[in-house]
Amino acid sequence: MRKRIILQRIFLFVLLGYLCPFRLLAQDHYQIKALADTDKIRIGEQVKLELSAKVDLNQLKAANLRLTFPNLPDSFNHWEVVDRSKLDTVTNANNNETFFKQTFTLTSFDSGRWDIPALRFDVFSPAGMVDSAFSQPIGIDVNTVTVDTTKAFKPIKSVRTVSWNIWDYWLYMAIGAAVVLLGLGLWLYFRKRPVKEKVVPAAPLEPVYDRTLRLLKELDAEKVWQQGNVKEYYTRLTDILRTYFEEQFGIAALEQTTAELLQNIKPVTILNQQRDKLRALLSLADLAKFAKLQPTPQEHEESMHKAVEIVEWTKPAAKPVEEQKA
Repeated sequence: MRKRIILQRIFLFVLLGYLCPFRLLAQDHYQIKALADTDKIRIGEQVKLELSAKVDLNQLKAANLRLTFPNLPDSFNHWEVVDRSKLDTVTNANNNETFFKQTFTLTSFDSGRWDIPALRFDVFSPAGMVDSAFSQPIGIDVNTVTVDTTKAFKPIKSVRTVSWNIWDYWLYMAIGAAVVLLGLGLWLYFRKRPVKEKVVPAAPLEPVYDRTLRLLKELDAEKVWQQGNVKEYYTRLTDILRTYFEEQFGIAALEQTTAELLQNIKPVTILNQQRDKLRALLSLADLAKFAKLQPTPQEHEESMHKAVEIVEWTKPAAKPVEEQKA
């Protein structure tokens, strides 16, 4: 019976060693510490908490383990984290040890004795098994300001008048002087800057009326419809007329259909007088361009005559000599 109990215990130790190899290995090869630079402060004062770990790299690398530091929240157990430093690493090549250190700056605004709790350092293995070690809790007294109640209250100090010193305001005066000098410089620059003369666009060398008649004569001389280009003939003929209407009377003729153009020339009396002639010309042109109508040679010539007559009928009146000189 006694031999059976001994065998059971041996088996239990072997099983624990098999299930927890990382814990048994890791705890032998790292040391952790948590130290505070003081054990008492007044409300609002700061305390430095230093976390450190000494690691045997040979053993940890052999087992492929990794040590992680505690992650303190911004507020815990009556303490506030004011600042946290980066993790500092120092390696000792002689004994192959690495020291890790991180410093936290803490403060508290509650009086009493508060503990910085035990902090957990974790060791991870590739298999996901975790070994943990905890630092010792640190108790720190947070005291209020001592008040001697046996002494009388002191009166409130009156406001003290500080003598005026011009050098206390040198920066403002320098900025003001720079702004004034900049403004003065800009004023002088624009005042002396030569004024550019307005460029008056040169009057067209050829009046619209003359140019239109010239283009019509050139189209007639090219004998476009005689060469079988009927669509091109009526397209150029109507474009010359529409351009003339735009420049002479301010009608957006190039963008309008025949019906819209005939409607919009009504306010222009001199042009509206040629309304029937213009309708006949534009209607025939539309049929030739879009319906592939083949007008007769006589209709081609009549279209050119109508265009010339419309332009000549709407010829602008000659300006007086005195107005031309002006």
